[in-house]
Amino acid sequence: MAITRRDLLLTGAAVAALPALGSVAGVSVIGAAGAQSAGELPWRHALSLFGDIKYPADFKRFDYVNPDAPKGGVARLISIGTFDNFNLAVAGIKGALAPAAAMIYETLMTRAQDEVATEYGELAESAQHPDDFSWVIYRLRKEARWHDGKPVTPEDVIFSLETFKQQSPMYASYYRHVVKTEKVGERDVKFSFDGPGNRELPTIVGELTVLPKHWWEGTDAQGRKRGRRHDHAGNPAGVRAVSDQGIRGGTFGQGWKRVKDHWGANLPSQIGQNNFDELRFEFFRDNQVALEAFKADQADWIAENSAKQWATAYDFPAVAEKRVLKEEFPINDSGRMQAFVVNIRRDQFKDPRVRRAFNYAFDFEEMNKQLFFSQYKRINSYFEGSELAATGLPQGEELQILETMKDKVPPEVFTMPYQNPVGGNPEAVRTNLREAAKLLKEAGLEIRDHKLTDSSGKPLTVEILIQDPSSERIALFYKPSLERIGVSTSIRMVDDAQYQNRLRSFDFDMIIDQWGESLSPGNEQREYWSSATADVPGARNTIGIKNPAVDALIEKVIFAKDRAGLVAATRAPRSRAAVEFLRGASVHLSVRALCPLGPLQPCRADAEIRPVRTADAVVVRH
Repeated sequence: MAITRRDLLLTGAAVAALPALGSVAGVSVIGAAGAQSAGELPWRHALSLFGDIKYPADFKRFDYVNPDAPKGGVARLISIGTFDNFNLAVAGIKGALAPAAAMIYETLMTRAQDEVATEYGELAESAQHPDDFSWVIYRLRKEARWHDGKPVTPEDVIFSLETFKQQSPMYASYYRHVVKTEKVGERDVKFSFDGPGNRELPTIVGELTVLPKHWWEGTDAQGRKRGRRHDHAGNPAGVRAVSDQGIRGGTFGQGWKRVKDHWGANLPSQIGQNNFDELRFEFFRDNQVALEAFKADQADWIAENSAKQWATAYDFPAVAEKRVLKEEFPINDSGRMQAFVVNIRRDQFKDPRVRRAFNYAFDFEEMNKQLFFSQYKRINSYFEGSELAATGLPQGEELQILETMKDKVPPEVFTMPYQNPVGGNPEAVRTNLREAAKLLKEAGLEIRDHKLTDSSGKPLTVEILIQDPSSERIALFYKPSLERIGVSTSIRMVDDAQYQNRLRSFDFDMIIDQWGESLSPGNEQREYWSSATADVPGARNTIGIKNPAVDALIEKVIFAKDRAGLVAATRAPRSRAAVEFLRGASVHLSVRALCPLGPLQPCRADAEIRPVRTADAVVVRH
């Protein structure tokens, strides 16, 4: 199963896609689609947002897998925090989801990792849709079975979509355009959309995780009725090649076992994958303890996202003896913005001049030198390094889009390219702090008794909410700079459960957050930035953006008619987001990972449960 946008949405790193003008899966984009019926349309083994499909209908496997990779062995993995939930539908609003819980389920389609945005049949053997993308029909494989032997049915698919839309704010937004789901054949299910032209809807519906309706509506071993909102549902009946092993006695862990007689083991999309017999997750309170466990050979893989740790912590004997190998890989198919985020629902942050002042107070260059060993780069775009990143002043189609909303967009969008302030030396820092003080004064704030106060004498206070020690050192570095401009600043570290609850209810002043973006953004942008999600508990609009210009630009992205239109619409928000919230510690982060090698589980892309795609550093133990 390839990493999909739904996987990344769950972690704050969304993968999206939109097609180019021309053809999609070999069918013309432009035409009188309204008159097309299902009987007139071809069934397709794959859907592509960009028109070209690499693998033919009779393909045997993906090129990037090794069909002869050995099966067996145990992979010991690390998870930070805890879990109390197996229910994917309520993961965004209730409990902490068990690691890899999604792996016991299948999706209708699965993405190829060597194509930008092409999906091949998994639970579904084929699909069809008209040229205007106003609906799509998926035909389920007749051999598809749940672990209890029952067939996967259209009723399961309908139940799954309804459940995700009802229980999850994120998926309610993601699938908002799906207005009707119905069974139209023995194995056929049709999704109807609220209008034509949204080119990615057929494929994002293909990402739907299908749940067993009969299991969720049944009773447990004690005769208690289950329900869609249950967060600790025992061992769900899955359909994938792995199943829940449960919580092992003696240690706090959780495991998954490979289903050796899995119905789909010989599907082309499954060949060469799902090779470990068992995945074991051990839980740790923080990354430092997890690292020590890894050093002690208690785990076979660790993801490292600390520049300091990467530079200083991996000098133990196993590294010197080449039993642990470190490698780095670039991420070229997605971007990630990480930043200090202020909650603009709070009164103290409603004025954009205050938010810009906070940015001027932030000395990224010195922090990068002291904390990150100069390994990070500050970025100015959510799509840094790609054609989607806005540079210079708007021009061409992008300028045309912005001019249609000139009264809603800050004038500097047309006259001043966005650039973060640069620090790193005393003179630059003093200049930035003077600019911050100027902005605060313009916002009606002034220093009284060494504290920044408003006209009523109320001091400007900020609590930075964090959940782990690695974030604490970043916040501690930032705190003195804020206090120099008179902001009373505190840092509060809470446990994972409390942090998630406060995040879901937007009960914070400032956090460190991140967003993942793909080369072709789409419907998930509403979840991140739209007015509709600003006050929805559990939504990913942590900033609280409510802006008609942003809403209009999101629609431009979603309904772009070609690649050029998508690029222009994606670039257009350029400075708007910078005005709407603080661009703080924006660093181009890549995931660093360490992976010991056991005798039965080579740590290579062709032998993983899921081929490695997003890691940029791997350490392998021989």
